Parts: sequence; structure tokens; C-alpha cells
Amino acid sequence: MYPSIESSVTDIFKEPWAITDGRVVPKTDDVVMKNGGRRVDATYLYADLAGSSKMANSLHKETTAKIIRAYINTASRILRNFGGEIRSFDGDRVMAIFMGVDKETKAVRAALAINWAVFEVLRPKIKESWSDGEKFANICHGIGIDTGEALIVRGGVRDRNDLISIGKAPNRAAKLSEIRDAYQLTITSEVYEAMDNEVAFTEEGKKLWTQVYNRNDSGVNERVFRSHAYWGV
Repeated sequence: MYPSIESSVTDIFKEPWAITDGRVVPKTDDVVMKNGGRRVDATYLYADLAGSSKMANSLHKETTAKIIRAYINTASRILRNFGGEIRSFDGDRVMAIFMGVDKETKAVRAALAINWAVFEVLRPKIKESWSDGEKFANICHGIGIDTGEALIVRGGVRDRNDLISIGKAPNRAAKLSEIRDAYQLTITSEVYEAMDNEVAFTEEGKKLWTQVYNRNDSGVNERVFRSHAYWGV
């Protein structure tokens, strides 16, 4: 076993990259397994349900599973509706990639719609579906969005592999989705500057986003924009 592992690592490190520029979000089979990659200019969105571990400890596992399924299902439907290509599920979190000239606007629009679904659909449905639903209906979640260049490669082994996104945008989006408080949505300044006014202001011209500074993993305060607004599909 060990010689084959050593050989595999040696092959990965020695094999030159075969990277091409992508104009659409690639599927797994679009990327060559042996050091193939697609360079994309894309917007990444992570939607993450908060407190699922706490729910699992305090509720029946079947109840927790239904709530997680409902969140992931709802978020996935909305992401696809606004042009997002879903490329990852991780427990109670889903990731989608948006591409095209209006990629930032589409991602933010999807985030506002997911927030609407949490407040106006999921929470009321939880209250209706369980006699004690009032106690755990106020589920929380976080959505992080960033935009920029990323490298999409395949990771794993033959017949058991998936796409991996490497770069600042996917990493920041994932980290920002973990911020959960009164503001459910967090986007980077790059996303804010690129998105259309239709998702930055209300019809009356009121700002939907508040500028704050968030300390990143390097200890640097980055300018981000946060919101608790929601907008139905």
C-alpha cells in the first residue's frame, strides 16, 4: 500500500498542469483527473445553516434531518433559479458558482431570496409541523459571497472524486458564511462594487447593506458589507 501512495504523490507533484480558461462552470467530467484544471472568473456563494449540531443534541434526529433537508433543498432550488451551478454539499452547507457578466448580481439576488425563504417559509412551516415547533423554529443561517479568479481541479481517486475550487474567492465566501448574528448575509467589497443597484438599494433608494470591517485569518481587517434584508423569489 505504501509504495503505491508514494508513487501517487510523486506523480501528482511531477505531472505538469494542463490548465485551460473556462467560460462556464465545469462539471466533474470536464476536468482531466491527472492534474487538469479550469481557470475561472467566478462568484462563489456558500449558504450555511447554523446550529445544526445543537439541534441534533436537543431534537429527535429525524426532526433535525428534516430541517436540514428543507434548508438545503430550498437553498439549492433558489440557487439554480438564479443561475448558480451547485458544486458542493457539506452537511448543512451548500456551495454554488455563478459566472457571466452579471454573476455578482445573480449571487446576491439568490442570497436575498434564501433569506426570505428562511424567514417567510421555513420558520413558519416548522411552527406548523411540530406541536413544540415554536421552541426551535427560529433557525439561523449565514451566507457568504466573494468573487474573483479561482482554479477548479479534481481531487480524490478514480471513481471517487469531485471538483475542488482553489483561490481567494471560494475561501473567503466559505469563511464569511460562518458569521451568523443579526446580519445573515455577508459579501466582500469586490462583490458590492460589481453588483447592480437593484440588489444594493430598495425601490425607495434605501441602502440594503451596511459596511463593516471583518478580521480575516491573517489578522487584517477587510471591508465587507452585511445585510439582514430579504427579497422573495
